[in-house]
Amino acid sequence: MRLLFLLLLNSALHADDWPQWLGPQRDGVWREPGIVEKFPAGGPKVLWRAKIGGGYTGPAVANGKVYLMDRQVAANSPRPGNAFARGIIPGSERVLCLDAVSGKQLWEHRYDCTYTMSYSTGPRCTPVVSNGKVWTLGTEGNLLCLDATNGKVLWSHDFKADFGAKTPQWGFAGHPLLDGQRLICLVGGPDSVAVAFDKDSGKELWRALNAREPGYCPPTMIEHAGTKQLILWHPQAVNSLDSATGKVFWSHPWEVRSGLTVATPRLAGDLLLLSSFYTSSKCFKLDATKPTATLQWEGKSFSEMKTDTLHSLISTPFIENGHIYGVCSYGQLRCLKLDTGERLWETFAATTGDKPVRWANAFIIKQADRFFLANEQGDLIIAKLTPQGYEEISRAKILKPTTTDPRRAVVWSHPAFANQCVFMRNDEEIVCVSLAK
Repeated sequence: MRLLFLLLLNSALHADDWPQWLGPQRDGVWREPGIVEKFPAGGPKVLWRAKIGGGYTGPAVANGKVYLMDRQVAANSPRPGNAFARGIIPGSERVLCLDAVSGKQLWEHRYDCTYTMSYSTGPRCTPVVSNGKVWTLGTEGNLLCLDATNGKVLWSHDFKADFGAKTPQWGFAGHPLLDGQRLICLVGGPDSVAVAFDKDSGKELWRALNAREPGYCPPTMIEHAGTKQLILWHPQAVNSLDSATGKVFWSHPWEVRSGLTVATPRLAGDLLLLSSFYTSSKCFKLDATKPTATLQWEGKSFSEMKTDTLHSLISTPFIENGHIYGVCSYGQLRCLKLDTGERLWETFAATTGDKPVRWANAFIIKQADRFFLANEQGDLIIAKLTPQGYEEISRAKILKPTTTDPRRAVVWSHPAFANQCVFMRNDEEIVCVSLAK
């Protein structure tokens, strides 16, 4: 018993949470030690499974609990025959809290929510958890602050009613950003592409920017030359703001087709990368003394098929040692030079296997000296990514793909990595799988 206690204590001391989009530091890095080098024969051990409804929302894991959202469609509610079409679909959204050890549901908060967007499977945004509170953003613009222990609503906003926002084609999908006392959200509406709220009271602190639509790119905080900059990328411009006031530091025009500003911007040194499905990538060089930026390079292609640099959609690129690793428009996992955008290699091995498929995806998570790739077929892959190429170490099937919105079955929900486990979900279940060495 003493040995078991010491093992559990050691595991708890090294456990890490995944309390928001892309993890503790919002950078797609999993820093826990003691993780498997390769999967055992038969795959890693499943610790628990729990039934849930539909949704793209990635789980957040904090303080021994798992938080996520799902969709409950009203009985006999018709869905458009074409998922791309917008309909009026009655139903509700739920915020769920599960025990991270057992998967047992601890509480739920449900509210009526009629969907009007296309791709209506369920909510998009990963919850944010901090200091006993959880903040969630639903697909129709319902922003909630709840007590993390019992699900009680502490405050709320309705983006459409409160700000005159319109539901984007694919719903509200910009993961909220917690910045000190501020919760910063992509909203939309007149002069309110972004709004900062007091995280505890819900009071509006500032609103900023005007655009025909807000896009889907999460508000992103960077720091360079001693200055914090809030990067807000909407379909007409890349913008850098003072997060305390909403004042614009710099702005660069960029017309993006179909509102598809999606992938999270990435900073490496003084270079800031943004990548779009139709309109390729742009890389900005940040000034060393003041919050301004100049264009370092940009892709020239405006085609989803005849691509040049990197045309990301769902997957957030990763930058390491002067190289970009990202998934392009038809599933090409690519490596490019950060300073020039020159492409070094590409492969379909991590996504489709052997052929281009529109919107094919794999999420990229760094762990120690290798990467975990969670692809849309429900596979989890351990691989080395270097300028020399893609080296697959191990692969395991974790989930079956269930979302059929893109006319094929996929898993398009970002996993969470915490407590030496991976937490992955589809439209039927969430599963906790041990990745402990």
